[in-house]
Amino acid sequence: MGLTLTWLSLIVLIPLAGLFVRSTDLSLDQFWGIVTSRRTLNALRVSFGLAFAAACVNLVMGTIVVWALVRYRFPGRRLFDAIVDVPFALPTAVAGVALTSLFAQKGWLGAPLAALGVKVAFTPLGIFVAMIFIGIPFVVRTVQPVLIDLDPEIEEAAASLGAGRWQIVTRVILPSLTPALLTGFALAFARAVGEYGSVIFIAGNLPNVSEIAPLLIVIRLSEYRYADATAIAVVMLVVAFLIILAVNRLQRWTQSRAPLN
Repeated sequence: MGLTLTWLSLIVLIPLAGLFVRSTDLSLDQFWGIVTSRRTLNALRVSFGLAFAAACVNLVMGTIVVWALVRYRFPGRRLFDAIVDVPFALPTAVAGVALTSLFAQKGWLGAPLAALGVKVAFTPLGIFVAMIFIGIPFVVRTVQPVLIDLDPEIEEAAASLGAGRWQIVTRVILPSLTPALLTGFALAFARAVGEYGSVIFIAGNLPNVSEIAPLLIVIRLSEYRYADATAIAVVMLVVAFLIILAVNRLQRWTQSRAPLN
């Protein structure tokens, strides 16, 4: 326990404490003025709002991908299973360049979308797409082992007792998968909130429009406004921690009710 706490303190707790200590260089009025400025609020709104939306999409689409990979046998299944891990291994800058090229107005996907009046690259929609790209493996890899361990015979038993397909999904499958789904959601959200490399290439980085909070922190650091950068970082840390804490509490609650289902 002592070794664990020491290592955790050196790697996590002390750096985070230093972040809060650095923010004390600002008075309360200065801190409040920085975090409530129009540019900061818009950057936080873009980062947290789009990260939450992307995590919700990944929650649904990731579950569908997992179900297909686990419950069906089709040619190329192992290849598709390996492709899921590409966002893990791909450098974020490479992912950003690839997505920008793909969704640019003359790109393979950007051109037909532009013809329909939909612009992806250099807009908040581009940020949303990048966050989905980097977040979906977290849902897939978190839910996959749980679904593998879920015996299909349980579903067959429920069906033999007269349960319909919707009842099997809502009363047999989802209660078993919910803790893993919430964990995957939290991981995808956390990764999306802190993502930088793959987002800045496709975002356009327009202040108050498509500027993410991590980029604003980097800008403030380049301007030698360290206290400002620290204040924004503290807000991101606190909000992200509260959201993840709420998800974890919900996960524990679902786990405690699982035996009753």
